[in-house]
Amino acid sequence: MTAKRTMTLNLTDAEMRALDDLSARKDISKTAVLRQALRLYQTVEARVEKGEKLLFENEATKEKAELMLL
Repeated sequence: MTAKRTMTLNLTDAEMRALDDLSARKDISKTAVLRQALRLYQTVEARVEKGEKLLFENEATKEKAELMLL
C-alpha cells in the first residue's frame, strides 16, 4: 500500500463552500472530492499535452464549446 502524507490546505470561504457542496451532493468526503479533482486534472493535462482538446457538447442542441486551460 502507498504511504499517505498529510498536508494543510487553506481555502477561501467560497472555495470551502464549493467543497462542502460537492461533498454533500456526491455523498463522499471532502478528501475524496479533492482526490477525484486531482485525478481529473491529471487526465485532462495529459490529454492536452498530447494535443487533444476538451469539449463540452449540449446533447439537445449539439452545440459544442471548447474548454481552454491556462
